[in-house]
Amino acid sequence: MKTNSKEALAQTYKWLRQYNLNDSHSGNCSLRDEGNFWVSPTGACADTLSAGDLICCDLESNPTEGASLDAALHQAVYLQNSSARAVLHSHNPYTIALTLDGNDFTPADFEGFYYFGTIPVIDISFDKYIEEAPKIIASLLTKHRIAIVRGHGVYSCAETINLAYKWVCSLELSAKTAYFARTAGTLK
Repeated sequence: MKTNSKEALAQTYKWLRQYNLNDSHSGNCSLRDEGNFWVSPTGACADTLSAGDLICCDLESNPTEGASLDAALHQAVYLQNSSARAVLHSHNPYTIALTLDGNDFTPADFEGFYYFGTIPVIDISFDKYIEEAPKIIASLLTKHRIAIVRGHGVYSCAETINLAYKWVCSLELSAKTAYFARTAGTLK
């Protein structure tokens, strides 16, 4: 894989932190590279992550030691969706707040609805998350650009890092818009 692709992935992970979509050590990211994928390490600090810190995992084997806790989820997305080249996981605060009720989220703004329609919100219990999340989320991401785990966060996949990042950011702006509209009383 080209070094600049890994650098772009590390930069995107930093942007998720910089723009308040993750805290310093949350979320994760990956990039597919033929029969492998590069993923952020478990416990990675977004403020200091570099391309050299990314961990290479084989698509057909158990994730490499030290890879993100979600590495198996990223792997499942790539195995089920041949067009996916990047997966991002973020903790969008407005999105999480507006979907704590567990209901699917339909953006009220034009752009959000155009991009996503209705976004699935799924509930996975904490004690079954590692076991169930890869299969459930990977399946959803074959039909949707983005999926939300209630109380936890957002997963997006796309053909490029830039597009996966766009989906995460666009969703958060839609959620923020809905929040303000509900606060103003113009949306229920």
